[in-house]
Amino acid sequence: MLTPFVDYIQGALSLQQVRIGSAVSVLLSYILFYNWIQQRHMQAHHASYLPTIPFGSVAADEVLIVYASQTGYAEQLAMQTLTSLQEGSMSARLINIQTITPEVLQQAKKILFIASTTGEGDAPDSAAKFTRNLLHQTLPLSHLHYAVLALGDRHYQAFCAFGHQLDHWLRQQGAHSLFDLVEVDNGDDGALRHWQHHLGMLSGHTDLADWHQAEYESWILSERHLLNPSSHGGAVYQLRLTPLVANLRTNKNLGEQWQAGDIAEILPRRPDINKPLPHREYSIASIPSDGAVELLVRQMAQADGSLGLGSGWLTHFANIGDTIDLRLRVNRSFHPPAEDVPMILIGNGTGIAGLRAHLKQRAEKGVKRNWLIFGERERAHDFFCQHDIAQWQASGILNKLDLAFSRDQEQKFYVQDKLREQADELRNWIAQGAAIYVCGSLAGMAGGVDLALREILGEAELERLRDHGLYRRDVY
Repeated sequence: MLTPFVDYIQGALSLQQVRIGSAVSVLLSYILFYNWIQQRHMQAHHASYLPTIPFGSVAADEVLIVYASQTGYAEQLAMQTLTSLQEGSMSARLINIQTITPEVLQQAKKILFIASTTGEGDAPDSAAKFTRNLLHQTLPLSHLHYAVLALGDRHYQAFCAFGHQLDHWLRQQGAHSLFDLVEVDNGDDGALRHWQHHLGMLSGHTDLADWHQAEYESWILSERHLLNPSSHGGAVYQLRLTPLVANLRTNKNLGEQWQAGDIAEILPRRPDINKPLPHREYSIASIPSDGAVELLVRQMAQADGSLGLGSGWLTHFANIGDTIDLRLRVNRSFHPPAEDVPMILIGNGTGIAGLRAHLKQRAEKGVKRNWLIFGERERAHDFFCQHDIAQWQASGILNKLDLAFSRDQEQKFYVQDKLREQADELRNWIAQGAAIYVCGSLAGMAGGVDLALREILGEAELERLRDHGLYRRDVY
């Protein structure tokens, strides 16, 4: 008796479900259509209002921030870059790469490029015009100083390909890099903090808080020694940092935490400053088998005479036994060569730290074809790591050593001068497949060494070495 009634109810419900489903389908279609219309309207509106740069309108002190974005991420980072420079009292302007012309490149004195790579190494759609019209031109850009933040994903074979293509083209046109290209793997915060570190150095305002706060581990400041008493330069300290037992429980194998070329990020804690402080970066001077992270830190002074945030914390305010907030950051661009090729290691000042780690790792593996070129002020006071160097010479790890102490003679003499003096030997080592690693100050040394290498080896050969990972730099 209930069967017809039940059939009626089921039929009514089915009809209701169909109606609801149809209504939902219509609603979703409407929403998608509306969003499509809005997106097309915004794209058209954006395209019609892309800023153009009239000839002669770029001020001499203005920094152009050029972004090539596919999903909007590069544009977001460009806006953060703009904010950082403006907070550092710099004149800066945000520009879509679509609007860049040869005239703009020839007007601008400083450009920061933030470039995404999409698909298998392609430029973003917004960069199609730039790639088609400019990357195949030859332009005189020797007046231009630039930097590239390259965004990519290491899961793809052509990692950061467009950023590298852009960097390579700019160098070919004679442009000068403000600092080395920074690769960002899938939004890696460590790489972005490194970019922000360079922005602080560029603007002269290095006290701006990090965009993204990192997670740090607690390490112990176990040793600190002054390396250059009576030096006429800034005091340099060698520090030894050991992990807490708690860290070792979570990271049982210390040897897996870093390798030669990696970076220690330090978060300063200053009793005289009550605000979040930005991190500081230091080349690691040791290898994991040493059982500790060792750093060489020069005590810096700020404009008002107070100690630098990072160096002041590590060399003065922190006491032996205090905990140091430390994060180990992978620095693939300065890792050892893939093969045991000869190495030419060039550096000055505390740049010996990064070179020391490489020589330690080479010694551990028994690789003996190494040439160190090191420079500082005075041999009597500033010969850092002298004991290590003597041991490497005695064991045969260090085949060749050249020193350039700039104040030991009337005419100043630097590592780039030593390279020119040893030009024939340098060419011989390169012919044998040697890799060149440079570590130390960006201002002066790194540029001087790069110029000397170009004079000795030629532009094409130095670019070949760079493209094959045989010319690497850790400069700051």
